Amino acid sequence: VETHLLMSVPPSVIQERLEAEVASFKQIQKDYTKVVNSRAQFLSQQNENEMVQKELKLLESDAAVFKLIGPVLVRQDLAEVKSNVDKRLQFIGKELERIEKSGKDLEKKQDEKKAKLMEMQQHLAAARAAAAGKK
Repeated sequence: VETHLLMSVPPSVIQERLEAEVASFKQIQKDYTKVVNSRAQFLSQQNENEMVQKELKLLESDAAVFKLIGPVLVRQDLAEVKSNVDKRLQFIGKELERIEKSGKDLEKKQDEKKAKLMEMQQHLAAARAAAAGKK
């Protein structure tokens, strides 16, 4: 918004616009926090699955592998288990890439919104000063 145009706008209108921008900024911050938490959760899952993968590589091909399903241990095929862990790690890797991109986009939006808020605060102060000078 042009500075000379804002000077003709009453301070109350600028204040309303500023409050709307602050609400928008807070929503971006909330979204960013969700992304950070999601990333942490996926990193934890990735580490856990990588440990399982390492343990599975140590087993002989005829080793018995069991999966806990509810209160029951069910025998699983080692090759199938390895395949499932590999697929899970691929999925987690793709999700982490998606989350990283989303996080960078939100950081950029946050920075842009911060700059806009600072500019609007300056315009509001100038409009208030101009309004006070007219009285």
